[in-house]
Amino acid sequence: MIRPLLAAIAIVSAPGVCRAQTVYTPNTPAQLPPMRVEVLDSTSFRDIETGSVYRLYGVDSCRAGQLATLARQHWPCAAVATGWLVNATLGKWVSCNILREQDAVRLARCSSSEHSDLAADMLKEGLAVTLPPDRNELVRAYGAAQEQAKKTYRGLWSSQFTMPWEVPTPTAAQVSNE
Repeated sequence: MIRPLLAAIAIVSAPGVCRAQTVYTPNTPAQLPPMRVEVLDSTSFRDIETGSVYRLYGVDSCRAGQLATLARQHWPCAAVATGWLVNATLGKWVSCNILREQDAVRLARCSSSEHSDLAADMLKEGLAVTLPPDRNELVRAYGAAQEQAKKTYRGLWSSQFTMPWEVPTPTAAQVSNE
């Protein structure tokens, strides 16, 4: 029994007998090694080692200076969302799967040691919104997380607010006057 097995191994390993194998590799984005990050705004951060900028895929949140209103009281939704992202990433390793790159910004789905999907958790807390359908970036789980936050009036969904993509971007002159 052992002799036929050894003969088979010798034939397979003989030079010129083996054919090159075709190895299938799925076309999925590679997960980057964990990194430490600094938060830039409510949906973006930078790798402190490489300087690469990442943006959470499929979601948006309040713009800098944007306010929401709850019972006639204004609250800084951009600052709250940014603070949440800082808390979720500060002193923690962050891992990202890059889905695509756009204008030197890596659109990615990212996680930390406490959050398996940062964007999904922001949606669950009501601190982010899914992008509109015309941007074609809806992740089904994100839609469900947003609907749950809406039903329970969490975060932004407890208040009046303008969708982030409808907030005008301040001009350089406006920024310098402030």
